[in-house]
Amino acid sequence: MSDDAATLARLISFLSASPAVVEKATIQTAYAPAEALAGAVRVGDDCAAIPDGDEFLLFAAEGMLESFVVADPWFAGYSAVMVNLSDVAAMGGWPLAVVDVLWTPGLERSTEIWEGMSAASRQYGVPIVGGHTTVTKSGSSFLAAAVLGKAKSLITSFDAQPGDDLLVAVDLRGSWRRDKPFWNASVEAPPERLRGDLALLPELAAQGWCRAGKDISNGGIIGTLTMLLECSGVGAELWLDLLPQPSDGDLERWLISFPSFGYLLSVPPESTTSTIAHFAGREIACAAVGRVTALPSLVLGYGTAQAPFPWAGVSRPRATSP
Repeated sequence: MSDDAATLARLISFLSASPAVVEKATIQTAYAPAEALAGAVRVGDDCAAIPDGDEFLLFAAEGMLESFVVADPWFAGYSAVMVNLSDVAAMGGWPLAVVDVLWTPGLERSTEIWEGMSAASRQYGVPIVGGHTTVTKSGSSFLAAAVLGKAKSLITSFDAQPGDDLLVAVDLRGSWRRDKPFWNASVEAPPERLRGDLALLPELAAQGWCRAGKDISNGGIIGTLTMLLECSGVGAELWLDLLPQPSDGDLERWLISFPSFGYLLSVPPESTTSTIAHFAGREIACAAVGRVTALPSLVLGYGTAQAPFPWAGVSRPRATSP
């Protein structure tokens, strides 16, 4: 076995054993009950896109893991806001407001959570306009948040086409958050830069360069890619050694990380150069790392080696835009 093949086999073994990746690869089972209730709104995107005249209202929510809230309550609060704003941007939109839902044994126990949410609200310039707090008899705090946004032109999860290039755009101007799979390119960044960087996505949607996309979430690039492929009813080839990544060389950790600003994009080949330049203009790393295929499977590559990733493949026929 070549060195590249051995490295790829190790990475595939690591990824296929990651609970976060497996959860994302099978996430359609979690949202399947909502599909019969959603009417004309497609389920599986980063936000629900609700027609509103000639625009769309974007509505999304995120829940923080209990272990995350316990171990790092300030950053859990910050992330509850940040990840919702990332979801809106991934759809080609801009955020209007956030609400939170908090369960806590006592209001004094939620101080750090609120400090984190407040810091993110100030960083991104998005207000927290209310929510719900329940004081419980439990020993733990639990946190969720929801966001409302708007979009004129959508970037959906349903429109990737065979032959598209797969691009990854990520902000590498950050550092690891303690020993966790969280790449923090947000907390210490200038607020004006963060807001300008998020605006790249609705600008991209307005240009019509990006056919489909998702923000890279918990479960990392591979977990996110399986969700995109499931929604679009397509397959892909992705080269792990082509991914933009931090300079420390810890590829395993990077592959399952939430990068705070990271997007997986399906782009027609004729728009790839323009899209990469669009992100490079704000010092965001962006590279073509694979392609969309008609065969509903996922093949990973590393150097000269290729191998299938053990994913069940899509469970629905290939979707088309209305």
